[in-house]
Amino acid sequence: MTGRELAYIREAHKAGHLAGDGPFTKKCQAWLEDRIGCSRALLTHSGTAALEMAAFLAAIGPGDEIIMPSYTFVSTANAFVLRGGVPVFVDIRSDTMNLDESKIEAAITDRTRAIVPVHYAGVSCDMDAILAIAERHELLVIEDAAHGLLSDYRGRPLGGIGHLAALSFHETKNIISGEGGALIVNDRRFIERAEIIREKGTDRSRFFRGEVDKYTWVDVGSSYLPSDLIAAFLFAQMEASSDITARRLAIWNAYHDAFAALERSGTVRRPVIPGHCRHNAHMYYLLLSSEGRRRRFIADMKKTGIHPVFHYVPLHDSPAGRRFARVHGGMDVTNDVSARLVRMPLWIGLEPYIQEVIRRSVDELMVN
Repeated sequence: MTGRELAYIREAHKAGHLAGDGPFTKKCQAWLEDRIGCSRALLTHSGTAALEMAAFLAAIGPGDEIIMPSYTFVSTANAFVLRGGVPVFVDIRSDTMNLDESKIEAAITDRTRAIVPVHYAGVSCDMDAILAIAERHELLVIEDAAHGLLSDYRGRPLGGIGHLAALSFHETKNIISGEGGALIVNDRRFIERAEIIREKGTDRSRFFRGEVDKYTWVDVGSSYLPSDLIAAFLFAQMEASSDITARRLAIWNAYHDAFAALERSGTVRRPVIPGHCRHNAHMYYLLLSSEGRRRRFIADMKKTGIHPVFHYVPLHDSPAGRRFARVHGGMDVTNDVSARLVRMPLWIGLEPYIQEVIRRSVDELMVN
């Protein structure tokens, strides 16, 4: 924690507004709108909830197709499957692990409604190419920016580029509230309906602004608001975001420098950061030479008390993925990356120990 989380929770409790859309919720939303430059930011109880709201707003219905990578968390797909949509998985790029923009257009059919780029590890997809494809085919772009807060693409904050975007404040992210998320609305035509969907299908937000004399049920919706206690915790994190990002970048850079010689020797491959992307140090990963080598590295490091881990099992290879989605084209890069990628420990409490983690990691990789 940054030091102010509990004080702000006490402040929220003292004010007596514990439910959603209290003073701290409004502070968090204003902070996001200022940092991202979006038309509207709406806090949700999870990044998953934000994606589900995006699926509502995109009017996804049975049989509608949504193009996305398979190398992502289940929520990216599940939010659309809940509406009857069909995720269409295409392969990822071998450099950034992001959606391969060169493969999107061939996957478009008359059922396609949206493209969902996932900014893996806080490194941007090629948004210019994706936006151009979407414009040619009149598709929505919904950014899964769960990893991407405080990263940017050609000077534009991630989450502020597509028509809609979803953020996550899960405890594994850079800026956290335990559980939490936000729907980012860049296309103003979605603002009013987003507020209604988030407030259980009612026009309650308009009532509180004095725009109607009572509120009522006007559309489909659900309860997507977080408690103001959660927002109080989150706002403390937001206030410290510059320091958090700087400390994470210091750890990321220490890893990157330490593994340079191993990359030159062909032992590992380090992350690739394109010149037009500024990343937030969400994750540091290595690509090892084989799945077996990764397995040995993880096991041997755990014996020393250090816990590197693998990442996503590709959705196209999952039971639900085979049932609810389809694949377009080959998935060679996705399959290869998922077998060899290992994530190194990275959180701001690691600072005093980072050099020892690096030393043991390098030693193990040289032996294996």
